[in-house]
Amino acid sequence: MIELVTERLRLRGFTPDDVAAVHAYAGDPEVCRHTDWGPNTPAQSQAFVDEVCAASAPGQPGPTTWAVTATGEVVGACSVEVTSAQHRRGVMGYVVAREHWGRGFATEAAAAVLRFAREDLALARVEATCRPGNVASQRVLRKIGMQQEGLLRSHLLIRGRREDSLLFAAVD
Repeated sequence: MIELVTERLRLRGFTPDDVAAVHAYAGDPEVCRHTDWGPNTPAQSQAFVDEVCAASAPGQPGPTTWAVTATGEVVGACSVEVTSAQHRRGVMGYVVAREHWGRGFATEAAAAVLRFAREDLALARVEATCRPGNVASQRVLRKIGMQQEGLLRSHLLIRGRREDSLLFAAVD
């Protein structure tokens, strides 16, 4: 897996030793308030780490998911997935532990992954979604140069309720 390095962050592959750090944010109801997953049980956090470790093996198709680290500590995750090689489209996402909110880590990590998607993967279109109530995520997406394209009504089923999403994209 290619590591991405920014001014303050290192985005690296997950390791089995990252389970506790992942569970610290993935089990936090406030972090998961706007996600379609979580809050995770310890077993779900273990399964996530096992899955992304297996997916990062050479030759494995699927998303590339990085552990976002600051001073060696896992503070979140960021991913990109090619959704259509033919049309050069992909989707990205990110999450940051609550104790690290407001420091610009999500923006810095998302910008690095968007750059990787466009330069290394040669994607012409990269999409991301967020819940309309997640104003902080909307700010991150705008800061990294994505534009809001629309509202996806009843887009996801989240904890038994149909939820809307805002669609953002960066295009060539």
